[in-house]
Amino acid sequence: MRIGLLPGARRDAMTLQDTVRQVVQAESDGFDSVWFPQMSGFGYDALTIISLAGMQTERIELGTAVIPTFLTHPLAMAKHALTAQAATQGRLTLGLGLSHKPSIEGTMGLSYQHPLRHMREYLTVVRSLVEDGSTAFDGEAFQVKAELNVPGSSSFPIVTAALAPRMLRLAGEMADGTVTWMAGVKAIGSHVSPRIREAAEAAGRPSPRVIASLPLAVTDDSSEARERAARTYNRYGQLTNYRRLLDIEGVEGPSEVAVIGNEAQVEQQLRDFAGAGATDFVASILPVSSDRSASAARTMEFLKSMVGRV
Repeated sequence: MRIGLLPGARRDAMTLQDTVRQVVQAESDGFDSVWFPQMSGFGYDALTIISLAGMQTERIELGTAVIPTFLTHPLAMAKHALTAQAATQGRLTLGLGLSHKPSIEGTMGLSYQHPLRHMREYLTVVRSLVEDGSTAFDGEAFQVKAELNVPGSSSFPIVTAALAPRMLRLAGEMADGTVTWMAGVKAIGSHVSPRIREAAEAAGRPSPRVIASLPLAVTDDSSEARERAARTYNRYGQLTNYRRLLDIEGVEGPSEVAVIGNEAQVEQQLRDFAGAGATDFVASILPVSSDRSASAARTMEFLKSMVGRV
């Protein structure tokens, strides 16, 4: 199982330069990947920071986890992503997602109708532009006739934030995998992994990636850490898409799926994810003690030691 980092999931006030340096350090530390979410209210644009970091790194995979599709036309998305692919010299993985109805309708004032149809058509247009350089698509949500040529670029993997059964089926049929948030071991093993793999096999596609991302803290005080996780992440439990995963897991809130414990306990939890079918684990490091720097450093050192061992 590959080990990656999700540094942009917290509301840390890092400068642009610090964010790029963090990616450079992650590559130096041996991590397999670094992922950036596209948050509506804070943080940098995901593909822009990936482009900047990609020009200062050579090996590490750089991914978005994820960019909401309702906010960007697929032609603009394809061009932006192909530019990032050129900047990273072929190391981009584009993660796309629907976001959530309260965000799209309440915050953005856009329609969230027919999300499955929207994603199917969106993937069709983006894949045609990325892989063929042109599209002539006449759908219900999108009608796009365009050509696209980005010098120095190439096609790249696309994963979706597929959590519900029909979205997992679509991901297996059309995408290269799924990237999850708030999916514990049980949800990965009984719901996410079998559904997407079955759909990919039926469609004759390669075995998909199952990228599990969660808060993670290495600590000797698990109770304190889970209290901190509850304060930080409980809002996710109020969103329908994440609530479904938490219900499958049989837990009340996000703090109960966070990966928390001492080194031996967290190692076992990571091995449980691998056994459940996760191909990747992407950690959002959660500092939990009064000394946040020391807490984050302990967790980071542990994660470095796990690369290539799970």
